[in-house]
Amino acid sequence: MKETLKLYETKMGKTIDVLSKELAAIRAGRANPGVLNKIIVEYYGAPTPLPQVAAVSTPDPRTLQIQPWDASILRKIEKAIQMSDLGLNPQNDGKSIRLTFPPLTEERRKELIKQASKTGEEAKVAIRNIRRDAIDKFKDMKKKNEITEDGEKDAHEQMQKITDKYIKEIDGIVAKKSKELSEV
Repeated sequence: MKETLKLYETKMGKTIDVLSKELAAIRAGRANPGVLNKIIVEYYGAPTPLPQVAAVSTPDPRTLQIQPWDASILRKIEKAIQMSDLGLNPQNDGKSIRLTFPPLTEERRKELIKQASKTGEEAKVAIRNIRRDAIDKFKDMKKKNEITEDGEKDAHEQMQKITDKYIKEIDGIVAKKSKELSEV
């Protein structure tokens, strides 16, 4: 039973990792290389994440500089950024691409906070689905007489405590991101 609890807790931990990566991709007013992680570039016929084909640096707080390792894909990178939902216009100087992040408007800030909250809610739903799967597993184990009724009840209570812990963690992560977005 303990192994089963550990398995589901690990799944919840992975959900937190995914949430953190998704929130890192939401751009604030300052340049964050994490926003480029979701951009896919066609590289020798294979879709490849942008950070794997170029060096990304931040020369100043509002600018990202993308230096591809292979200059032949500069145009493809530029096109991928334009097609993305970043809302940024890349400046290509023939050797690298510069992305300048404009200061956020109040409207865009509220929109990003809403997006962060929605992403947090999706993570909570994922956590609750994992809890439901675990509870179903414990019920199944009881039916097969692998655990007692008290064992099932204890497992259910422990699973709820683990779920509550992760839900609270999600709330904290989303609150931190919302605060970061509102202060920029």
